[in-house]
Amino acid sequence: MKITFCGAASGVTGSCHLISTEHHKVLLDCGQFQGGNDPDAANRADFPFNPADIDCVVLSHAHVDHCGRLPLLIKRGFKGLIYCTDATADLLDVMLKDAAHICEQDAERDNRKNTRAGRPLVEPLYTTNDAMDTLKHVEPVIYDTLVVLNEDMKIVFNDAGHILGSAIVELWVTEGERTSKLVFSGDIGMGGRPIVKNPTIIKKADYLIMETTYGNRLHEPNKESVDRLLNIIAETAARGGNVIIPSFAVGRTQELLYELNKVYDGDTPYTKLLKNVPVYVDSPMAVTATEVFRANAQAYNEEMKDYVLSGDHPLDFKGLHYAKTSDESQAINVDTTPKVIISASGMCDAGRIRHHLKHNLWNPKCSVVFVGYQAEGTMGRLILDGATEVKILGEAIAVNAQIHNLEGFSGHADRDGLFAWLSGFQQKPQKIFLVHGEEESKHEFAAYVKDKLGWDCTVIEGLSEFDLGENVSHTAFVSAEKEFAAQGGTEDIKERLKAALEDASDVIENAEAAANTKLTEDQIVALKNRIAALEKEIINLGAAVSK
Repeated sequence: MKITFCGAASGVTGSCHLISTEHHKVLLDCGQFQGGNDPDAANRADFPFNPADIDCVVLSHAHVDHCGRLPLLIKRGFKGLIYCTDATADLLDVMLKDAAHICEQDAERDNRKNTRAGRPLVEPLYTTNDAMDTLKHVEPVIYDTLVVLNEDMKIVFNDAGHILGSAIVELWVTEGERTSKLVFSGDIGMGGRPIVKNPTIIKKADYLIMETTYGNRLHEPNKESVDRLLNIIAETAARGGNVIIPSFAVGRTQELLYELNKVYDGDTPYTKLLKNVPVYVDSPMAVTATEVFRANAQAYNEEMKDYVLSGDHPLDFKGLHYAKTSDESQAINVDTTPKVIISASGMCDAGRIRHHLKHNLWNPKCSVVFVGYQAEGTMGRLILDGATEVKILGEAIAVNAQIHNLEGFSGHADRDGLFAWLSGFQQKPQKIFLVHGEEESKHEFAAYVKDKLGWDCTVIEGLSEFDLGENVSHTAFVSAEKEFAAQGGTEDIKERLKAALEDASDVIENAEAAANTKLTEDQIVALKNRIAALEKEIINLGAAVSK
């Protein structure tokens, strides 16, 4: 078996790893590059493999740096299936269409300039039709279900706790008489966060591909970041300014709404201060993604489920407005009322956030609040690193607004979170490959692991290939079926089934009571979500029992 690191090898974006055996080639992620000297050139470059030779893609989650080159892969000859969780499949529909729209807009803008300058016209990286074609290849999979990729490879998706539907992948590979197990972390989330569950602890692996986005940094506690955000909003509104929050449309935006819901629909010290400060979500993708979140209750943590099942959806509250059209977006900047504007993209390189920065970044009354990772070379990173002037949509804009960075909102585990997850392995994997991090982050995390556990890690630096041959001893030596059947055990299955049946009984009682009652739309959605969650849990249990 060989691993070829094709992306997220020198930095954080462009996740793409090729697993090759004598008979099969499987791709882990196919993400878009962001930031850097020339991300467009990197995205347009040839893949370091023939797309037509790839059997299938296993996708960890729906962020564009993990899925954004899938349409290009298909344009260049890939014909297989794209395996991902069911929630990721729903989000992928949103992400790829939006990414294609941005590609088309960027090409249109560049071609206006090229026409005036007498330069050749350019084609978009891919189109909306390409994105639609890609979605035909998607094969949704339920968490904790053993899936056969081919006669030699099987996978299980485990909850990564990063965003809705994000997965840690277990991949079993049989070559001759030998079975080995590779684990791909995807992006690992912080434990104890709103909406999503904690990352799944994996106990065994022969080989591990692990992200290190924050491998050398610690986040402040989430509660501290929430309190700081509320103070920033109150202080900025008091001086007559707007709060601009560049936010990833999938994951971070919904978490912000969750936290703001507690204030706007609650009774907290901030409620009276902020009740007259409207909140705008200005991103068509974020609006659609929020609807996907509503429809995937099965992936929520218990706190989020309790909110939804009580009839109060935490992604909606008084004072919240969604801007879908361009006219609605433009009207936000015409209105002089102090407000909160949450807009994509999270790294400020595309989308409507650029217009809001153009209208507010120069104003010392305003605040810009970063709540997610800013890759090297992106507009967000320039602002965060202290630039006094940036160029936005062809115009030089002074940076006079107050700049804040709230890492407690990050969807990525920090150094201690990554280490805690890695420490969950019962023994050291034969090889630990560190990817998806800047060079300093990867090297410092490798040193930290060596100091604390005595384990050696291989830091991936650029496009590289590793042959995991006979000279490497294997620890798995068991079939995927045997290991999968042992996970949780019979008692765990019995407890889960008992809980599901009790929940089903409760749902039936509620449905019977509701039969003679006129339900609100939110109550109907809550009931349907609960039924969907039960259906998927029972399917999971059936798969586990059958093994």
